[in-house]
Amino acid sequence: MTPSANMLSVAEARTRLLAVFYPLPAEAIPLAQAVGRVLTQEVIAAHSVPTFANSSMDGYAVRVGEVQGASRTQPIELNVSGDVPAGALAVSPLQPGTAMRIMTGAPLPAGAEAVIPVEDTDDRREHVGQAPPAVIRFFRDTFPGANVRPIGQDIRAGEVILTAGTLLQPAAIGVLAALGQAQVSVYRTPLVALFSTGDELCEVTETPAPGQIRDVNNYTLAAAIEQCGARVLRLGIARDKVEEAQAKLSAAQAAGAQLIVSSAGVSVGAYDVVKAAVESQGALDFWRVRMRPGKPVAFGQARGIPFAGLPGNPVSALVTFEIFLRPAILKMSGWRQWERPAVRATLAEPLSSDGRESYVRVVLHRQGAEYVAHSTGDQGSAVLTSLVKANALLILPEGVTEAKAGEQFEAWVLD
Repeated sequence: MTPSANMLSVAEARTRLLAVFYPLPAEAIPLAQAVGRVLTQEVIAAHSVPTFANSSMDGYAVRVGEVQGASRTQPIELNVSGDVPAGALAVSPLQPGTAMRIMTGAPLPAGAEAVIPVEDTDDRREHVGQAPPAVIRFFRDTFPGANVRPIGQDIRAGEVILTAGTLLQPAAIGVLAALGQAQVSVYRTPLVALFSTGDELCEVTETPAPGQIRDVNNYTLAAAIEQCGARVLRLGIARDKVEEAQAKLSAAQAAGAQLIVSSAGVSVGAYDVVKAAVESQGALDFWRVRMRPGKPVAFGQARGIPFAGLPGNPVSALVTFEIFLRPAILKMSGWRQWERPAVRATLAEPLSSDGRESYVRVVLHRQGAEYVAHSTGDQGSAVLTSLVKANALLILPEGVTEAKAGEQFEAWVLD
């Protein structure tokens, strides 16, 4: 039996990991803080929007029959009987044989049937703030409802306007504001505890001693977590001692974290202490996956909290985060769809793999009706710039060792 036979496939590992996670409980938050959050319940409109018929143009409110046949060569002239600014009601109904100047958003006066834009009149709007002219000439006719926003044009009272599970983007925030919902019920955002391991690590602010490197994963993984909308509890660096890793797990529990993430320390080396620390306070479900990069990825629980141990190499850490933890965090946040957009892409060059499911950093270009994938260069798991250049991960399925130029494979779009 080959060593890889004891490992899980990516699909198996992903299924087992995601089965552990569920949306977090609901909380009510101010609307101003709700963008990017997910609704826990449907929103039913308590009233219509708009609540009154109003003008969609600066112009003149008219009765349709009184401007019938108006044109540039044969304008029709009406007396101006009033002025309706936005935020005010007409003083009186529109009298027969007259027009009323009206601003965008102003309520349509009783008796009016349409609005003719100011551009189709002889009002040149040269004197802002002054009274309307006594007489106005129209250069076109109109039809009932022209340039009028009717009651309920956008939202009708009693309508389900947003469903549970809706991701609140700016337009949805605007709809809720229009309905007067100052607070909304959304799923809580998870708190993710993060720490790195290794005697070789130093802080970003320090100059590395011989044999040391800066703790890159603390920043890349924290950024990835925050990009998912979650909160990050940075626990710093655990040196290569089991008790230090155990202390980080205890700190995560004390802070109320819903997920613990570490980088490095879960492989098979003599100093891979995180695996031992987790097993002393919980259990691991799996700790190796048939994938490249990222074989030494672990998952289990410590102190009753889901734990994910990612590889130490920065590309491996980010790729495994993308595959396993991004969907887990989004699922906890209430998202119904957490997959990246996927396309079929044609290889521009040959690629090779060791037969594990491989995630190749590529740049996708659109050529006609298809996408073409170019490798970003050196695919080493420590070459972080290969991810900086990439806008997609192209997936070579398990068992593929040689992929020819011109062959097509699935690619996850990152950008």
